[in-house]
Amino acid sequence: QVQLVESGGGLVQPGGSLRLSCVTSGVVFRAYTMGWFRQAPGEQRELVARISTDGSTYYKSAAKHRFTISRDNAKNTVYLQMTSLGPEDTAVYYCNAASAHFDYWGQGTQVIVSS
Repeated sequence: QVQLVESGGGLVQPGGSLRLSCVTSGVVFRAYTMGWFRQAPGEQRELVARISTDGSTYYKSAAKHRFTISRDNAKNTVYLQMTSLGPEDTAVYYCNAASAHFDYWGQGTQVIVSS
């Protein structure tokens, strides 16, 4: 059974930081491209950052220079370090594991940026 379990969300003040984690099980983690997506109320789900099996990364333009995605293949975990958070970052953040043939999602973790 494949599981992706996100954690680390919460309420943070503008300008603050959070680190999201996603622990996976039931997949060969190192064989999957891992991504963080987010969905704000009334909006479509969007890609925030992605890290490939070789460690190469991609960021949504709004996330560049503020967010850092990383992976630890030994722990089957992907991280999203977020800094300089603003109200526009408020959303449910989802972890995604993708390969050529499979696509898995976590349940999401809520991030609220508010004073």
